[in-house]
Amino acid sequence: MSDTGVQRPSDPGEARSPGPTVQELLATDTREVPKPLLEESYEFLGSADIDKERYISGEFHRLEVEKLWKRVWQMACREEDIPEPGDYVVYDVADMSLIVVRTASGQIKAYHNACLHRGRRLCDDSGSVNQLRCAFHGFTWSLDGALTDVPCRWDFPHIDDQKFGLPEALTATWAGFVFVNPDRDAVPLADFIGEVDRHLEPFGLQDRFKAVHVVKVLDCNWKVALEAFIESYHVIATHPQLLEYLGDCNTQYDIYRRNDGLPGFNRMITAQAISSPHLGEPLEPQDVLEAMFRDFYPEGVGSIEVPDGQEARPVVAEAMRAQLVAATGADVSQVSDSEILDAIEYFVFPNMAPWAGVGAPLTYRFRPYGNDPDHCVFDVMMLIPLPAGAPKPKAAPPHVLGPDEDFHAAPELGGLCAVLNQDLTNLGWVQRGLKSMTKPGVTLANYQESRIRQFHQDLDAYLGSDAT
Repeated sequence: MSDTGVQRPSDPGEARSPGPTVQELLATDTREVPKPLLEESYEFLGSADIDKERYISGEFHRLEVEKLWKRVWQMACREEDIPEPGDYVVYDVADMSLIVVRTASGQIKAYHNACLHRGRRLCDDSGSVNQLRCAFHGFTWSLDGALTDVPCRWDFPHIDDQKFGLPEALTATWAGFVFVNPDRDAVPLADFIGEVDRHLEPFGLQDRFKAVHVVKVLDCNWKVALEAFIESYHVIATHPQLLEYLGDCNTQYDIYRRNDGLPGFNRMITAQAISSPHLGEPLEPQDVLEAMFRDFYPEGVGSIEVPDGQEARPVVAEAMRAQLVAATGADVSQVSDSEILDAIEYFVFPNMAPWAGVGAPLTYRFRPYGNDPDHCVFDVMMLIPLPAGAPKPKAAPPHVLGPDEDFHAAPELGGLCAVLNQDLTNLGWVQRGLKSMTKPGVTLANYQESRIRQFHQDLDAYLGSDAT
């Protein structure tokens, strides 16, 4: 493998890998490319180390709970998770728990998951009910949160029914996702989402359905896990088999900040069906095609030839289009090569990473696991497009992996299983390494890890002076 370093410009953060840029590749697309993908928005955010205590400190975790998780909009589920009245999902983050339920009128509400009698969780899992009844003593509330039954009501003359409704969090929907916020005084979700709505609108995430949902508790802080999935810099060491068809070090990273005090968003576009600059001279187009088919379209290996004089990208894209039509029935005839092939990943603060393309229709979510800064909950979802006018099926239920199971226990993830397992080999060791590291902080690349730096700057804005 060759060194991909280039002559450093005078301005920090301006150095780039050799090889074709994402924008140069988009210019060769065989279809019209959505306008947001044609934007570039990078700015240098500094080069100071990130304090390692942010990942390992119980005190820092408690600060996050009080000033972030109790105050921020966060994705709880998809709308198709709760399509009918009475359908509900339990959303847990740290020690907080919310029941996200569709009421008889079709509204979506979120109630704090605790009986107002003696505190038992009202719901232990997701499901469907016609009322919310505590399993301990039988206190019962309607789906609208009103108290409807108290066994031995004569013994509770001091309860005012009007004041004994279930406390609510805010709820709102965006792009087919249901968001919650425990802070009743928070800004509206639309204001919080901001410009990322313009970016993702062309991709129609609200029209897709959640066909796959895999959940795994990881042996690391939620930020350690999150940060591993918002940069492609790790591919050369962690996923070397991808170098034959993935432009890792010429990924485009985009930073979008705001001037109104709310968190911005960011994005990376990693081109596929090209070989990595780390390999030196580009691979032959046929070799690129065969390598990508090997991992994600094995039935196509040996069946398609790249014509002389062509690159692999348009040929692979056309084959993957046909595969997608066969699998989903969706019309993707005018969907760009980039949306079919590339890893187009956005980040919505604080913990959600939706992918825009249809070839890799992923969404990631990262949450603290209880009050343990050394563990987190990692959700992997796949949002599949549907044929025009087709009714949206109910979402796939979460497939929760056990402590001794890796992602091969979730074959519904297909070729992604092996890639995610490679990531697993790092995360627990990062958490342990941070505790033994004598250096007080972690060092980030100026460009390839700029999304991580923006995330921490937005996190600091929530945590205030206590973060330093």
